[in-house]
Amino acid sequence: MKRSSIFILALSVIFAFGCKKEVKQETGTTKAMTAKKVKMKLEPKSDSKVKGNIAFSEEDGKIRMVAIITGMVPGTTHAMHIHEKADCSAADGTSSGGHWNPTAQPHGKWGDTAGYHKGDIGNLTAEENGRAYVEFSTDEWCLGCGDPMKDILGKAIIVHAEADDYGQPTGNAGGRVSCGGIIE
Repeated sequence: MKRSSIFILALSVIFAFGCKKEVKQETGTTKAMTAKKVKMKLEPKSDSKVKGNIAFSEEDGKIRMVAIITGMVPGTTHAMHIHEKADCSAADGTSSGGHWNPTAQPHGKWGDTAGYHKGDIGNLTAEENGRAYVEFSTDEWCLGCGDPMKDILGKAIIVHAEADDYGQPTGNAGGRVSCGGIIE
């Protein structure tokens, strides 16, 4: 029993410090920064077969999102957005609410000077095998920072049936074919 307790304690220490790195500050001192990570699953909605896995990691104030989505018709293009609530209970995904738009900007392509929702990720196109890979990085999001203008925890990722045409008010991307909550 004593040996297993020591083993568990050792694993806990390794886990607790495994994601830390030291950062040298301008004052010459060092501080530990912890990388944050969240993994989530996309589940099919609206009788589709679209599903996937998404990983978010935050380091040095920047979020990196990597998504692998499957079950799409080869060659089709689909919009991907962050929606207001991590609630995917409705069969059509509508329980996730509308696009996440904390800055009350018009809908648009990410980075457009005319404006865009912070949840406007963009379009993805299925390869010949019905899969898509998306990689996205931004300093406009955070994981659990508590800032309502940046925090994506408690939101949902939605894959839509069609491409985003970036029109108003939400891009005419059609129904919701996949949904997953961004939760710890």
